[in-house]
Amino acid sequence: MKTFGCQMNENDSERIVTLLRRQGMTPALSEDVADVVVFNTCTIRENADNRFFGQVNKLRERRAVDSQMRIVVAGCLAQGEQEAIFDRAPHVDIVVGTHALGSIVELLDRSAGEQHVIDVSNTSEALDPLADLSAEPTDGHKAWVTIQTGCDNNCAFCIVPQVRGGEVSRPFQAVVDEVRNLASQGVSEVTLLGQNVNSYGRDLTRRLRAEQTGPTDRGYLTGQVYVSGSIARIRPLFADLLRAVGAVDGIRRVRFTSPHPKDMREETFRAMAESPAVCESLHFPLQSGSDRILAAMHRGYRGARFFEKLLEAREIVPDLAVTTDIIVGFPGETDDDFEATLELVARCEFDSAFTFIYSPRPGTEAGGWRDRFIAPEVIAERFERLKHVTERSAFAKHRERVGRIEEILIDGPSKRDASVASGRTRQNKLVHLAGVDGERERGSYVQARIVDASAHFLHGEVLRVRA
Repeated sequence: MKTFGCQMNENDSERIVTLLRRQGMTPALSEDVADVVVFNTCTIRENADNRFFGQVNKLRERRAVDSQMRIVVAGCLAQGEQEAIFDRAPHVDIVVGTHALGSIVELLDRSAGEQHVIDVSNTSEALDPLADLSAEPTDGHKAWVTIQTGCDNNCAFCIVPQVRGGEVSRPFQAVVDEVRNLASQGVSEVTLLGQNVNSYGRDLTRRLRAEQTGPTDRGYLTGQVYVSGSIARIRPLFADLLRAVGAVDGIRRVRFTSPHPKDMREETFRAMAESPAVCESLHFPLQSGSDRILAAMHRGYRGARFFEKLLEAREIVPDLAVTTDIIVGFPGETDDDFEATLELVARCEFDSAFTFIYSPRPGTEAGGWRDRFIAPEVIAERFERLKHVTERSAFAKHRERVGRIEEILIDGPSKRDASVASGRTRQNKLVHLAGVDGERERGSYVQARIVDASAHFLHGEVLRVRA
C-alpha cells in the first residue's frame, strides 16, 4: 500500500487495507513480493503525479512476467485522469476513484478476466458514504476519522471539488459511534478529517429541514443538541461534534483538519476551549496575504478578516498553536502582493507554515491563466524569503516553550535515531526524548520538561510516564 498526499488519503488507505485484510490478505514486506500493489494517489500538485508515475513504472517489468500480480491505482488522480493512467502506465490493472473504494475487492475479481478495469462512479450521495468502509486502527493509539467528503468551495487553484465531489457529511451519530469503537480498541487520539471540516453538517441540517431523511432518526443524522433546538436554521454542526467526540470515554485528544477561514465561527473556538480533550492546535490556511490574490483565488476573506479571526482564536483558546498553508507564485502575484504576504505572515507569528510553490492543475480556473504564470527564478527567490520569515516565528514560538512541562504522547522511536523517542504535545509540537525506549513506550503519555528548541522540533527530558 503506497499512499501519496493528504491525511484524507491516509485514512482512505487504512480503509482499503481493512477491506483487503477481511479477504484474507496480509501486508507484504515490499512491492517485489506483493500479489497486489495499491497506489493511493494525489493530484493536488504536479510533483505528486510525477512521483506516482515514477514508482508505478518501476513495476512494469515484474508485471510483464507475473500474470497473477495486480496493480491498483486509487485516489484523486484515478478519479480525474483514469485514461491518462492507462496511457502512461498500461501495465496497471485497476483504476478505482475516490467514491468507489468499497468496490476494490469486486474489481480485483473482475481483473482476472479483463485487461483494464475502471470504477470511478460517484456514490457520495449515500446517507453515510463511508458506512461500509470503516477502518481498523493501524497505529494502535491514534486514528483518522473522516467526517465529511468533498468540497463546495471554488478556490481557483484547487482540483479537489472535481475529484472528490461536493460536500457530503456523515451522520452525526455515525461519527461518534466510530470514535467510540476506536476508543474501545485502545485509541486515545483521533483527528477529524474533512476537506472543509468546519462546515461539517450544514448539508445535514439542510436535508433535515427539507425533510429528506425518510425513516432515519433525526438525532442520528444531526445530533441531539441540534434536534432539541430549532431545526429550522441551516447551520454547521462542527462545534457540536467536537464536544460530542471529546466526551467519548477513553478519548484524551481530539484534533481536526482542515478548516476554511471563511467558515470559522466563534462557537468552534468556544468548543475547543471548553472541551478538555480538544487540543490547543489549529491549522488555519492563509494561502496569501494579498487581498487582490485572495480575491483571485476565491478564498472568501481579506487579510484583515483572517487576522481578526486569528486573534479571536488566540483570545478564546489559551496556549493555542497555529499553523498555516501559503502558496508562493500564484498566477499574477506581483512583488507588492508578495510583500503583503510577508507582512501578514510576520504579524500572524505562526507556529509553523507549510509553504508551497504554485502548481497548475488541469481543470482548475487558475490552471488556464498561463499568461500570468510567474517565472521560476522569481518564485524561488520569494520562497526562500518566506521560509526565513516563517522559520523565524516558529523558532521564537519554540524557544518560549523551553523550561515548560508538557504532556507528550509517544508515537515511537525517532526516524533518525532509534535510541530517541518522538512524540507530540497537545499543540502538535514534535518532541524528541533521549534515553526513552520509543517502541516500548509507544502510545504512552509522559510528562517532560522542554530543554532545547529549534524551528521544527523540541528536545525534552522525561519526568514521569503516565498510562
